[in-house]
Amino acid sequence: MVARVRTLAFQGIEGLPVDVQVMVAPGRVGMQIVGLPDKAVAESRERVQSALHASGLALPAKKITVNLAPADLPKEGSHFDLAIALGLMAALGAIPGDALEPYIVIGELNLDGTIADVSGALPAAIAANAMDKGLICPAGSGPEAAWAGEGIDILAPRSLIALANHFRGTQTMARPAPAVRKSAGPLPDLAEIRGQESAKRALEVAAAGGHNLLMVGPPGSGKSMLAARLPSILPPLTPAELLDVSMIHSVAGQLAEGKLTDRRPFRAPHHSATMAALVGGGLRAKPGEASLAHHGILFLDELPEFSPTVLDALRQPLETAECVIARANHRVTYPAAIQLIAAMNPCRCGMAGEPGHQCARGPRCAADYQARLSGPFLDRIDMRIDVPAVSAADLIRPAAAESSATVAARVAAARARQAERAAHFGFSPALSNARLSTTLVETIAEPDAPGLALLRDAAERMKFSARGYHRILKLARTLADLDGRATVGRLHLAEAISYRLPGERMTAAA
Repeated sequence: MVARVRTLAFQGIEGLPVDVQVMVAPGRVGMQIVGLPDKAVAESRERVQSALHASGLALPAKKITVNLAPADLPKEGSHFDLAIALGLMAALGAIPGDALEPYIVIGELNLDGTIADVSGALPAAIAANAMDKGLICPAGSGPEAAWAGEGIDILAPRSLIALANHFRGTQTMARPAPAVRKSAGPLPDLAEIRGQESAKRALEVAAAGGHNLLMVGPPGSGKSMLAARLPSILPPLTPAELLDVSMIHSVAGQLAEGKLTDRRPFRAPHHSATMAALVGGGLRAKPGEASLAHHGILFLDELPEFSPTVLDALRQPLETAECVIARANHRVTYPAAIQLIAAMNPCRCGMAGEPGHQCARGPRCAADYQARLSGPFLDRIDMRIDVPAVSAADLIRPAAAESSATVAARVAAARARQAERAAHFGFSPALSNARLSTTLVETIAEPDAPGLALLRDAAERMKFSARGYHRILKLARTLADLDGRATVGRLHLAEAISYRLPGERMTAAA
């Protein structure tokens, strides 16, 4: 007799069905796991045997064969333990085999028979729901899996004994409830920034349209402080975005206690990060910082200090909003709809262009430093602003500054106009101006006659690329949304072009 239990193998955030087949038959005593398992799956043999023994189930002196089908699909991770153990219990008659038929099973076993948390409970629950099945997962992963919907049957036992008692009817388990992570505290406020009014304006524009932003200025001018306060003016995640972000963090094992949060991700990797750390990869093709920042912010401080190869690897995610990790035996795609915020010094010594300072190497200091950034990478950045040093007057007698709540209200109003417009054209309400297609942006951001004349003149003089041209239109559309205007005017285009001009100079230097 062959007992069957269904589980999943993960490729990216997608759960692929795996059939765990367990046979107990006469033969050489031992337990064999086949079906292209990795080291963690092969070691589950010892964990399963110890957990069953601790739960009071003696294994017979027979040959036990566990097949993970399909056999040509690589099986990675420790979440196969529970499915193998339940299949073995069903084969021995410890639990009724038909009781496992309506469920997908994931979980790692401890030697004492308790069930340890695993990564990927939320994607597993969503995949199980799509297959019209329930989910059996560890107790610690239950609150995370419960977000997949109220219609899915979820069992979250703490041990094998508790699960066996549930199927016998002697100990019924309640369905876990979705859990929300409490905020660690208020986000940093824009009112704490002294001076830098033009930089705050650029930050508001970037937040309103989801545009990429590069800040250039000397050390101590407040670039990192500005970036850290961007999340405080962004709208919270929508329910659909919340699930998208949480699925990636679940696969990466970064959902603490299975609790979700509606705060947008803010990832700030060190400039020594490798390509695999930034865009994803490694032995099991895990998501990188770009995917972990999905629907949020990827902040790259000291931008030229990153490896040029690593930065150029971001060119595709910035354009397509996804990271594709190709290997010889499989191909994994992670979503990466990120807003890139970067900061850098104007030169290696950090003070180029500041009054009273002159670089020892002259203009070459700034040119060589900025040349570490490739032209195609810079072309994908919508806005580039200079952040000068803060004056003494701003530090000694600071003027009253707007709070993040005030700015966030204007950003929310602009985003609401974008959502209404996107829904009118049949797109997701979460579509920001920065993610508009070229065809759509030419329709909804068509300038008036004076604006069109200005744009034509600037494009001819500055030799904008086709990408640069359309990004100016997207930026102007955002500026019009902030003003509450239905039409893009000359003033909006002039400001949009002013954000683009420094970037064009840097592209020429690169």
